[in-house]
Amino acid sequence: MVKLAAVPRSAIGTQPDMWRYAAALPIREGEARTNRGEGMTALTELPELAQEIGVARLWVKDEGLNPTASFKARGLSMAITRAKALGLPGVCVPTAGNAGIALAAYAAAARMPARVYAPITTPPPILGSIRAYGAELHLVEGHIGDAGKATMQFAKESGYFNVATVREPYRVEGMKTMGYEVAEQLDWHLPDAVVYPTGGGEGTIGIWKAFNEMVDWGWLEPDTRLPKMVIAQAAGCQPLVRAFHDGADRATPWENPTTHASGLRVPGPLGDRLTLRTLRESRGGAFACDEDEIRRGTFRLASASGIDAAPEGGCGLQVARKMVAAGLVRADAEVVVFNTGSGASYRW
Repeated sequence: MVKLAAVPRSAIGTQPDMWRYAAALPIREGEARTNRGEGMTALTELPELAQEIGVARLWVKDEGLNPTASFKARGLSMAITRAKALGLPGVCVPTAGNAGIALAAYAAAARMPARVYAPITTPPPILGSIRAYGAELHLVEGHIGDAGKATMQFAKESGYFNVATVREPYRVEGMKTMGYEVAEQLDWHLPDAVVYPTGGGEGTIGIWKAFNEMVDWGWLEPDTRLPKMVIAQAAGCQPLVRAFHDGADRATPWENPTTHASGLRVPGPLGDRLTLRTLRESRGGAFACDEDEIRRGTFRLASASGIDAAPEGGCGLQVARKMVAAGLVRADAEVVVFNTGSGASYRW
């Protein structure tokens, strides 16, 4: 990961997107940014759900409001900005869905060639969006791990840069802006726990990096207690949950991954070691939900808030319930749950 020199909080800009934090990002002065308004998504407090789950306060951070309808817009905006500045000939990525849309869109904005490899089981609306942005789309049998192998081979043959999760540092740098935003939107106060639906791990890793940077740089009080980081996975694909509870420092790939929450169908997460380290450093946790639980959580989140929740967000809400039931947080806890994408991408 990129380690930056200390940045004062006064360096935060006023623009209503993630680039307000440009001083804390690894870009050079005058470097053109591939920016489509990503970031500064709504953080909505939901007292009814807080009472239902058994915590003092609950907020949902709605990443479905980003361009390309997911949190992936942040990381790919940052990665394409750097790829363009470095003069790379093209970019490629394996995807469970949302990263492919984001890569296609930001590559189009930067006028860079792009190729996306996706499982043939990826929801059709997501595949349609990738095609609409003009990326070259290749469907593969199997899961994102199989798409990853095809991407690596293509990158070797073509010279295109592979921007897969944690294979380069810039996607995590874009993702960390979610952590800055939570702190700023809560008036520089951090919650007791953050629940994050986790596939490859870059979102969880990035948020934890931001929390530590803010303490180190003096954006927060020195005695600030950092939140417990809690990941949500699907029962049909839970390599990180299994590794966490086994006390392992890396995840063994999940056999026969199945879940309708395609963003969670990542059997061999490349960010496994950093994610597991984050969970343990934060005294956090890891929980999984079955398909019916995910569906109930998605409906409950949408119907109680008006947020267009994706299945991953529904999984996050259900994991917040499990976290409370397991005693990981107290009844007076303040909790932020991330809805990582738009439910519209899953409906056809």
